[in-house]
Amino acid sequence: MDAAPAARSYIGAVAVHEEGAHLEHRVLRVGLTGGIAAGKSTVAARLARLGAAVVDHDALARDAVAPGSTGLLAIVEAFGAVLDPFGQLDRQALGAMVFGDRAVLATLNGIIHPIVTEAAGRAEAAAVTSGHDVVVHDIPLLVETGQGGHFDVVVVVDAPAECRVARLVEQRGLSREEAWSRLEAQADDEERLEAADIVLDGSGGVADLETQVDALWERWAAVRAAAGPSGAAR
Repeated sequence: MDAAPAARSYIGAVAVHEEGAHLEHRVLRVGLTGGIAAGKSTVAARLARLGAAVVDHDALARDAVAPGSTGLLAIVEAFGAVLDPFGQLDRQALGAMVFGDRAVLATLNGIIHPIVTEAAGRAEAAAVTSGHDVVVHDIPLLVETGQGGHFDVVVVVDAPAECRVARLVEQRGLSREEAWSRLEAQADDEERLEAADIVLDGSGGVADLETQVDALWERWAAVRAAAGPSGAAR
């Protein structure tokens, strides 16, 4: 992984801002993001296994455009009848319009983002009510939608662009041109790293990334336990 800005220190493979986050809060609210194919889903899954409640904003976005939803109606009004024969959103057709065009992507985000934000708030409240004290919001476009300041900690999964392109080609069957278009539709790596409190290196294998997550979880647990019963980690 490239050297992080001077504001960060390193604990093993985990880069952390010196100023850190207020881990003594009763509930730790984490914003998780990363470039496409960087390994964010692996991190989210590992955190869930360790005991965090994970709010999947991609899943909420899919619900926001379900048939008959206000989100789908707004998309049709903005982009035309991008529907399949069953009245569902034709994601491939919409994706072809959006990726590579930041202005069009911004229009789409402006429709979906408020709906998802409201649903995420409900999901977080339910998680806290059920006893979770770490809530992770898995948000692919966290930086692009300006949500970094909404969380106690922002975790970014980082991997070189060429590594991510190779994964998209090998694992998702995209052409190199399509893969690069997907990358270019997102924030660039420097923007994403600038927003990060914690950076995980996603350039290696799954086991390596999970080891970094385990180290991060242990660090959070230790700090929260030291803060006393009101901030005790599970």
